Amino acid sequence: MSHHTFDIPADGSMSPKGWYQAASELPDFVHDAAQAAAIDKLDALWHQLMEFKAKRNQFLGRSLRSPDVPDGLYLWGGVGRGKTFLMDAFYNCLPYQRKRRIHFHNFMAEVHHEMKLLAEHKDPLMALADNIAAHTRVLCLDEFHVDDIADAMILGRLVAAMLERGVVLLTTSNYPPDGLYPHGLQRQNFLPAIDLLKRKLKVLNVDGGNDYRLRAIAREPMFIVAESVDDDTASEARMEVLFKRIAAGMRHIEHHIEIPGRHIPVKKAARTVAWFEFSELCGGAHAQEDYLAIAHRYPTVFLSHIPQMTAEHAAEARRFTWLVDVFYDNNVRLVASAAAIPGELCSGAMACGEFSRTASRLSEMQSKHYMEQPHHSQNVTL
Repeated sequence: MSHHTFDIPADGSMSPKGWYQAASELPDFVHDAAQAAAIDKLDALWHQLMEFKAKRNQFLGRSLRSPDVPDGLYLWGGVGRGKTFLMDAFYNCLPYQRKRRIHFHNFMAEVHHEMKLLAEHKDPLMALADNIAAHTRVLCLDEFHVDDIADAMILGRLVAAMLERGVVLLTTSNYPPDGLYPHGLQRQNFLPAIDLLKRKLKVLNVDGGNDYRLRAIAREPMFIVAESVDDDTASEARMEVLFKRIAAGMRHIEHHIEIPGRHIPVKKAARTVAWFEFSELCGGAHAQEDYLAIAHRYPTVFLSHIPQMTAEHAAEARRFTWLVDVFYDNNVRLVASAAAIPGELCSGAMACGEFSRTASRLSEMQSKHYMEQPHHSQNVTL
């Protein structure tokens, strides 16, 4: 479906399925079978939570028994499949006071901070789980992933402790449970946490539908030619709008990114998209290995102010050729602003040889066929 914001009553009068059916009557609705299947699972969880709440209110003061806590849900799939959008709809439909929705990165930052404050406890992690359970019945974690050994060791115990204390977990991820922390140090110690997620959460793959970030890109030109100062300002503004669409809901970085062995300045970056200046990425002392690291990490890259290059820009042109080759081979989506169309970026003697291939690839990278190819994020080397 289209990623517009639909008003959801805050009183619990509309379930996720009711909301989805109402949204389907809007003129810009796009049917998505994978999202519809996810809505069915979310709707079932919503009804289970509503029933749990009603039964628990009846039991209070009358019995020592408490109703069983519903199992949570683990939604996974590729970038742009609408996972965050679905989770937010569920969260807004649920009339719970003790609910929380947070990005996974921010959640882990809080975990590390709180554990320092609880350091005097015999087991700070269990004390933290007690605190979370006391204030949160439903925890929605967006973009669950594990890429750090410290986080892996903490998460294994923390997830188990939260579930034992009755926290209902709804999480989204780009990876199935078995794909978490795939090549991490001491991964065998994280395997029990993976088994727990598979046993205690219903796992649902939402791939197979529309890529909504791709749809956002497809509505805009990928290669923006600025022929004047005014055009350049307008180009940057258009790129800013598009970047916000693609990075919606992600934590933004505005200084630099880290790749093995160095820091690279960025205009902006988020978990799946980074925005660079041409002068930084092609004017600095970068090798193909740097471009490969960027290509593996980011499915979408923005590049501003590509100039027309002459013989004086031979080094920059050579690096730009490397950059385009690496991005092309890894199916990275490139959004760029430039002083000329691809075929006219190099003039004079620079227009022949390798750069003709670069211009051809830049043109192909704007095609619908290219943008529909899956991003190569691993197992690709120079």
